[in-house]
Amino acid sequence: MEHFKKSELIYTLFNNATEGIVLADAKGIISLVNPAAALMFGYNPNDLIGQAIETLVPDQLRKKHVGNREQFQGQTQSRPMGVGIDLFARAKDARLIPVEISLSPIIINGERYTVAFIIDITVRKEIERSVLEKQSELERVAQALIATNEGLEKKVNDRTKVLQEAIRELEKSRSDLSAALEKEKDLNDLKSRFISMASHEFRTPLTTILSSAGLIAEYNEGETHADRRLKHLDRIRNAVNNLNDILSDFLSLSKLEEGKIRAEYTEFVLSDLVREVIGDLQVNTKAGQQIVYTHKGRERVVLDPKLLKNILINLVSNAIKFSPEQKNIRVNTEAFDLTIRLEVADEGIGISEEDQKHLFERFYRGKNAFNIQGTGLGLNIVGNYVDLLKGHISLASQLDAGTTIKITFPHLIS
Repeated sequence: MEHFKKSELIYTLFNNATEGIVLADAKGIISLVNPAAALMFGYNPNDLIGQAIETLVPDQLRKKHVGNREQFQGQTQSRPMGVGIDLFARAKDARLIPVEISLSPIIINGERYTVAFIIDITVRKEIERSVLEKQSELERVAQALIATNEGLEKKVNDRTKVLQEAIRELEKSRSDLSAALEKEKDLNDLKSRFISMASHEFRTPLTTILSSAGLIAEYNEGETHADRRLKHLDRIRNAVNNLNDILSDFLSLSKLEEGKIRAEYTEFVLSDLVREVIGDLQVNTKAGQQIVYTHKGRERVVLDPKLLKNILINLVSNAIKFSPEQKNIRVNTEAFDLTIRLEVADEGIGISEEDQKHLFERFYRGKNAFNIQGTGLGLNIVGNYVDLLKGHISLASQLDAGTTIKITFPHLIS
């Protein structure tokens, strides 16, 4: 390194940098432009020197940019531009280029200058757009599947074709999705969980549907094979219901992300709602399982009954799913003037301390639950619903001893 003068090293770095670098004085006049910046905007470097920095700003934003630039002159620290918004720069041919820009104030020979470091993010924006299109496409497929859920026996073959197409679309889009997610480190873990869940949770019910449908076709009409046909029809119904649950979780997550779900408070009888949910879920219990319900305090409460019902369905369904036969599930509610409490407890397989730290993350499933059907989205959705209701959720669990989930909501009584 001692063979190079500092000025030579700086000159080399400036001219060979892959990101654009533009130096402007306090009046916004461009003093230096590196080759990467000139190439990005379609200029020769000397064409930009002496021009106002607004030459590179979209026409409709130039006037506002002058004020922003003058305001920045008082800054003493580097900062990124346009946090939370999309930035565009204007090329020589009037094209608008999506960019990321970082600004650094410097002083040279007593004069104040600003260095702008500019990155062309056109490729990244194209990848993001492609990912959003794929997500929209998958949502449309999911909505189509749910809409055609009625008349199951007559439409099994058609539904199977649609599901197979959905799987092909997932496989096709996986490589594109992976390429985009690899550029965002924080989403790598999410991608792996999603692919693992989709591969297992979609393929297993589809295999059941296809094999049962094939066996039904082999049985002749008549009473001899009636029991076998009914058995395989039940397998098909259960498999499609599992798929319907998965798709419902996806749609709930999508609506939450889009802000389409809001808390709508109304007065209702808390114990009636809980008993209704328990009655609906009783048919899903295993042999010897009972759902035991107790209530204390006020009967009428003010809360969002729809969100509370969805929370309760998810928690009780999990308790049934992860508990063995002959084990009871306890549901307790308490309603007072300032708080409403909900507790769901089971005597099931439990959750390890390591898994408890990640349990409310998307697509996360405990290590002892991989052989049990599920998406890993349920508790994440519950957590979002609890947040919408300004509530607090806590979990206590021990392996092979059961799990207790407690939720406390503020009671917004009139």
